[in-house]
Amino acid sequence: MGEKKESAVSVLIGAAFLMATSAIGPGFLTQTTVFTDKLKAAFAFAIIVSILIDIIVQLNIWRILGVSGKRAQDVANEVFPGLGYFLAILVAIGGLVFNIGNVGGAAMGLNVICGIPLAPAAIISALCAIVLFVSKEAGKAMDTFTKVLGIIMLVMVGFMVVKTQPPVGLALKETVLPSQIDWLTILTLVGGTVGGYITFSGAHRIIDANITGIENLDKISKGSISAIGITGLMRYLLFLAILGVVAGGAQLDPANPPASAFRIGAGELGYRIFGVILWCAAVTSVVGASYTSISFLRTLFARVEAKHRWWIIGFICISTAIFTTLGNPVTLLIFAGSVNGLILPISLGAILLAAHKTKIVGEGYKHPMILTALGWVMVAFTAWMGARSLTGIMQLFS
Repeated sequence: MGEKKESAVSVLIGAAFLMATSAIGPGFLTQTTVFTDKLKAAFAFAIIVSILIDIIVQLNIWRILGVSGKRAQDVANEVFPGLGYFLAILVAIGGLVFNIGNVGGAAMGLNVICGIPLAPAAIISALCAIVLFVSKEAGKAMDTFTKVLGIIMLVMVGFMVVKTQPPVGLALKETVLPSQIDWLTILTLVGGTVGGYITFSGAHRIIDANITGIENLDKISKGSISAIGITGLMRYLLFLAILGVVAGGAQLDPANPPASAFRIGAGELGYRIFGVILWCAAVTSVVGASYTSISFLRTLFARVEAKHRWWIIGFICISTAIFTTLGNPVTLLIFAGSVNGLILPISLGAILLAAHKTKIVGEGYKHPMILTALGWVMVAFTAWMGARSLTGIMQLFS
């Protein structure tokens, strides 16, 4: 029993790091830097509010899927027949295109660290991710990989906080008494943390490990909050590190804001540290996007279920091949961003409806009404954000 308990705890920590490192990708680094430069210390309030919103979304999704023991696409199909297939297609398209960007970020990270050209750097990074899924203990390997690289990122960003000496007192004051509030920034942060496929990475991992049912509800809830806690800690530390640079009036390079912030903050050492953080963030996002995208197809297609590890490897190979031949296709990335914005309101809405269907969650589970109510508020907010994103895309291509 003790062995099983330890294993469950290890899986839950791994699932938390898988979700967190899936969220902490190249876009996360750029987004946090740009918003810190724009809002300065007031960005602290946006981070805290976004963390609270993220917890609501994540608790709803992890609890309902965990209790049901079913992945998001299967729950969606039971709520509205065919919805799960639609959701799986959106996740697969968005996941593949974002993975091209993740592979590109990993290549850039290696290029910064040791000067390897982008194409071979992309292939090396992809091979690091592929090795995890060749192993028979792929789940355990993935957990260990995301834990180790997640901790490396936190430690290195923590070092940069010490190096840049940000005005911590002002940041703490702005956390609770902001001089300005930007709700669009807050919602953008939420989309980048739990939007699209990201929140499902950890939830599907615990289902794969059979940590399901009402008897595991407390563990599932703690795991979901831990995942947001890791992401929030990384965001806040990165904010402090960048704040230490921009608070003194330094001008960041718009072509690569985070790289220039690290270089200004700690010279060439800072630039190399940025490379390590970028590589860790990008390669773990490659792992998370690939695993989660295929997990949405597994129960819908028997061939994918039978050889799911090889489908994940193929997913990584296709992403890498596209990057090494086309680079980062900007139009595709913009399109994927708009598609990604549709995933959370559709999936969260379906899961909230499922929460009160006993054939899905069982007779003994009662989903907290406060979580349901707050969850529907998040559906409305994220649907509005998704609509804004789609409108912008339509204008761009018209």
